[in-house]
Amino acid sequence: MKHVFGDKKLGFGCMRLPVLENGEVDTALFSKMVDLFLERGFTYFDTAHGYVGGKSESALKTCLTSRYPRERYTITDKLSTHHFNSEEEIRPLFESQLAAVGVDYFDLYLMHAQDKNIFPKFKKCRAYETALQLKEEGKIHHFGISFHDRADVLEQILTEYPQIEAVQIQFNYADYEDPSVESRKCYEVCVKHGKPVIVMEPVKGGSLVNLPAEAQKVLDNLDSPRSAASYAIRFAAGFDGICMVLSGMGDLDMVEDNTGYMADFSPLSEKEQAAVNEVTKIFLSQNLIPCTACRYCMEECPKGIRIPDLFALLNAKKRFGNWNTDYYYSNIQTTEGTRAKDCLKCGKCEKICPQHLPIRSLLNDVSAEFDR
Repeated sequence: MKHVFGDKKLGFGCMRLPVLENGEVDTALFSKMVDLFLERGFTYFDTAHGYVGGKSESALKTCLTSRYPRERYTITDKLSTHHFNSEEEIRPLFESQLAAVGVDYFDLYLMHAQDKNIFPKFKKCRAYETALQLKEEGKIHHFGISFHDRADVLEQILTEYPQIEAVQIQFNYADYEDPSVESRKCYEVCVKHGKPVIVMEPVKGGSLVNLPAEAQKVLDNLDSPRSAASYAIRFAAGFDGICMVLSGMGDLDMVEDNTGYMADFSPLSEKEQAAVNEVTKIFLSQNLIPCTACRYCMEECPKGIRIPDLFALLNAKKRFGNWNTDYYYSNIQTTEGTRAKDCLKCGKCEKICPQHLPIRSLLNDVSAEFDR
């Protein structure tokens, strides 16, 4: 699979693309970001059918595949659980993804967000078998999974489907020993089965970029300090068997920064690793909601509650204690009927949450703080 990953470990995650005020992707800016990414020798792009409100795939067609020859880039796409309910629906969905991206094949196609609840549905619908058939037809060059659960579930999936060629896991220094994410243990299962690892959420949805002041000071005190993102991404990229680290870049500065330090990648030094260990302790002491703002929950919420935004406000209130969070809650992030108190407790959000958060309970916490 080396030709899929190339010789550089940084991939362009297309979940958090720049968006205009009207909700459309800023294709002019995204095109410039693509140009800079490719110009610096990086080639790997990761998308999914539901990213950016369903606009990520078509944005790639506009800004990448219609502008560059196919050999200049590799694309990973995914089969997501909320876009099919039967075996018969998978192939038409897949064909629509090829058309949306504007390609004849995907370099890598992943069974998306596999966990103990979603995996049985994929088995029932013969999703893995369909994907393998598409691979035989040449419409998929390689086949894998993205995974959000504990190590024992990953062990089960890799044992049942040894045909899996790569595994995408959540992996960052804050989650490395987290008992709910089990980054280290999942990585070790991949190594045991000889599967190349792709890393998602290396900066934990931005949480490891927007650090508490005390934690940021630790990084700033290093010799020749770099961006907070650089330490998180290089932490992940430094492990054997990790072939690609995705960064969800939203502007040119992010592309400039990430490609700068990953063009000639070097793992963390002993001093940098010690600093990251200290930052981890400080970060975890904040007792923040570990939401990565993937927004899958919002696709399921019948009330249209902006769940990740409300969690971010509560985290900000805990960290900074300022009145602005109350203002944003009342005047910007919510309208009548979409506040935390309006949660129906249906649980649909929790079934799709990759972090397995107790969203209903956490919305109660949000409501207790802001619905006064």
